[in-house]
Amino acid sequence: MVNNINGSNTFKTSQVELELLHTLLEDEDDTYPWNPCDEQSDDYYLQLEQQFQMEDVLDEELAMRSKTFYKKLDTLWSGLFNTEDYKHNTKIAFLSELQQTLQASFANRVPQDWLKSIAQKATEIFNSQQTIGEQLVQCVQTVLPQWDSDDLFVMARPLAFAMRSGETQTEDSVIDMVGNREWTQLAEVEKAKVSMAIAYYAIGQLNSISVTSDQ
Repeated sequence: MVNNINGSNTFKTSQVELELLHTLLEDEDDTYPWNPCDEQSDDYYLQLEQQFQMEDVLDEELAMRSKTFYKKLDTLWSGLFNTEDYKHNTKIAFLSELQQTLQASFANRVPQDWLKSIAQKATEIFNSQQTIGEQLVQCVQTVLPQWDSDDLFVMARPLAFAMRSGETQTEDSVIDMVGNREWTQLAEVEKAKVSMAIAYYAIGQLNSISVTSDQ
């Protein structure tokens, strides 16, 4: 009978029950004051209240300091982005990527020095106060300086309108303008049109590079 009782699960004590028993058997000074009416419990509750008040003050101060910190950080970043060194390094990075893109897309149809000149001018005037038409004309005049700007503006007008409408210039459309002919076989007006299309493509690529770098 005794063995049956000792072996029964009825008298097995869980860890939670042991911890509760241990708490109840501790000295009163080390345990929670179960009787709120006891005078000695006032000090305990006062100490807790002061602790909570201190935590509230610390949280409020931390929030204020965090706002100040992030505001200073934003100011520092803004100042960094507006420095001449940052702008110069950014343009170098944009130019390098744009040149690689133009070379990979058109080097087998258009002279490399033309692509390099258009890329340099497009990067130089990118995000300027000039209109899209003015940017296109300046890019083409770097490779065709003998062309009158008014004539180039007429050629640039439909492309400028297309860019404002969100239309993009594809590689294939530029390549189709050259066809299977050698560059030297193209007439001057054909070279101007191809150069204008490449300038349009270059500015579109710069817009994409700029958006990617900001993310």
